[in-house]
Amino acid sequence: MAKQIIHTEQAPAAIGPYSQAVRAGDTLYLSGQIPLVPGTGELVTGDIQIQARQVFSNLAAVAEAAGGDLGDLVKLNIFLTDLAHFPLVNEVMAETFVEPYPARAAIGVAALPKGAEIEMDAIMVLGD
Repeated sequence: MAKQIIHTEQAPAAIGPYSQAVRAGDTLYLSGQIPLVPGTGELVTGDIQIQARQVFSNLAAVAEAAGGDLGDLVKLNIFLTDLAHFPLVNEVMAETFVEPYPARAAIGVAALPKGAEIEMDAIMVLGD
């Protein structure tokens, strides 16, 4: 099965040797996104909800570049440097998604790239 690399200027450029997303068949694997502003590469400042909204915006841009949207997500991983932010991120997720929700994991981590407080990666399935 051929794989297709997905790239968009509407999401932050990769900060390492990886692709924004890779499509294999109808499955799209979205790389981790932190709250970077596309174009500037600057980390969004503000509370965790502002940061989470930026991460969802970045994921949405990559999903759209592949011909889908966040509604096509089947699995979402959320990495937080402070699990006390979990309820606030849940509020943003409730604003962003409608049922049926994707499967999800929330994982506490010691640190994230560029000092970010949140990172998310996802898997989505694209329909015809």
